[in-house]
Amino acid sequence: MSATAESIEATQDASLDSLLKDIQSLEALIADWDEQQRNTVTALIQAHADLNKAAFARLIRHLKTDDAVLPLLREAVTDEITYAVLRHHGILKPTLQERLEDALASVRPYLESHGGDVEIVSLNPPDSVEIRLLGACDGCPASSLTLSEGVEKAIKQYCPEITSIKQAKGGIGAKPVDGVKVNFVSPFANGEDAGWVFVCKLETIPEGGIKIATVNNDEVLLSRFGNKVTCYQNACAHLGMPMDMGEVNNGILVCPHHGFEYSLETGECLTAPEVQLITHAVRVTHDRVEVKLS
Repeated sequence: MSATAESIEATQDASLDSLLKDIQSLEALIADWDEQQRNTVTALIQAHADLNKAAFARLIRHLKTDDAVLPLLREAVTDEITYAVLRHHGILKPTLQERLEDALASVRPYLESHGGDVEIVSLNPPDSVEIRLLGACDGCPASSLTLSEGVEKAIKQYCPEITSIKQAKGGIGAKPVDGVKVNFVSPFANGEDAGWVFVCKLETIPEGGIKIATVNNDEVLLSRFGNKVTCYQNACAHLGMPMDMGEVNNGILVCPHHGFEYSLETGECLTAPEVQLITHAVRVTHDRVEVKLS
């Protein structure tokens, strides 16, 4: 066997990871070269890439004119190296799954900065996805704001064809910090300091009960569970009726009008799980409780 044939066979047997590692090794090698040398190599690499892209594009365009070849083309791109190269050159468009993962990756740093994360539970093409909030985001009273202002906006930007975004429950909850559960404010609350309104002192909020407060002419309900404070619009998620006269028992608020039950810790409707109280962001500084309307 000739040296050329052996080289071709070795390349065919190589994995994508090994080929990428070879490229990374060469990139590391030239990293310490002077700027002019690096620019020359970069220009040479780009010229080769442009030539390869043009050749691949023309080849595929020609082959697609024959209907009998299309199944073979679809089969060919299932090879990870072929797919990776054609994706790198922009000849193949990213799949819905890839765009969805890119969308979540774009918001993940914000979630992680607050001890949270997000994962895909299921993708049901062409227009439906189910995701799960994790860590501090799971079961957090600000999770609805995080979902609507962060995750949903990112998904709609990257995947405009998705029209149904559902949130699954039961992720990995947030870990206590020094034994105290973190009072979470959504990382997607608009503005870092603007919009926060002082409403009361922490000790005035009853444990597992409710305190009524007015924020910018809106009535809200505050509740406390240890060092965690929650805040909701004083409106039933069923018909929007005020709930401050409802019975409270073990952290459960019962709507006085139609009997719907709500968890004051999460805002979840226990009677109809598909609805939830409107949540507002809360932060506690020392004994000062501040609210930012959603």
